[in-house]
Amino acid sequence: MKAVILAAGVASRLRPWTNRTPKCLLPIGDGTLLDRTLEAVEAAGLRDIVLVTGYLEEQIRARVRERYARLNVEFVRNAVYDSTNNIYSLWLARDRVLGEGLLLLDSDILFDPAILDDLRSAGRPDVLAVKTGTVLGEEEIKVEVDAERRIRAIGKQIPPERAFGESIGIEIFSPAALTGLYRSLENKVVREGAVGVFYEAAFQDWIDGGGVLTAVDIGARPATEIDDTAGNDRGDAVRVCRRHARAVRELRGTLAVKRAEHRRLGRASRLAVTDQIHHHREPNADDDRRNRQR
Repeated sequence: MKAVILAAGVASRLRPWTNRTPKCLLPIGDGTLLDRTLEAVEAAGLRDIVLVTGYLEEQIRARVRERYARLNVEFVRNAVYDSTNNIYSLWLARDRVLGEGLLLLDSDILFDPAILDDLRSAGRPDVLAVKTGTVLGEEEIKVEVDAERRIRAIGKQIPPERAFGESIGIEIFSPAALTGLYRSLENKVVREGAVGVFYEAAFQDWIDGGGVLTAVDIGARPATEIDDTAGNDRGDAVRVCRRHARAVRELRGTLAVKRAEHRRLGRASRLAVTDQIHHHREPNADDDRRNRQR
């Protein structure tokens, strides 16, 4: 099995934080989102990783070279990261993963590493991690399931009252399922030219064609997407930062098992992340390109 981590996007909704820093390298406590994701993947027993990059990719490559030379990381560049969405980034990884099992992760998730163990031990070959019991709105990628938790529909368009929960952006696909999924991706990207949609659109086509993807409830395990519409207001940014720092503290116990240094999280992590915001410059007109990619 290979892990694919999608990290190409500009993350314009997190400006000014991302003016000079890719979202996956934003500081969260005493590490970055990418650090935590790579360490969780490694702790799950995976060493073969495909990292799809684009915006400020040299910073990501440098971080991996500096800290993760022990892992077999292949880089795939999305050269049109500013005009495509994550469906295109996933499509670009096809030659590196077809014939393998796939662990797919968005790069902007702060999550309990035990979720990966939950997915691998779920007893189903093709699974998607779902957070339940939260208030859902229009922005969340929601899933609707049948009585056996097989996903019938996935996307933002699902009415919250019909949703089982929110997809957190972590999935596992078997080699056989991946072949079918990439047919759906080819149809979307190549035939329809739908490069600006989320990859869940291809998931839906694959499911409609007979693919079986099972929702796995992560229960009380913490997971949050770092993707807030904070605008450029510094006060809003600080409040968002503090909220995510609280998510770090929720993870403290489980992450300590995976990596001892996470025990230092707490008030110091909140101050460290907040301090990072105050050192970013305000955005200017040259920074104002939009990117829909998460």
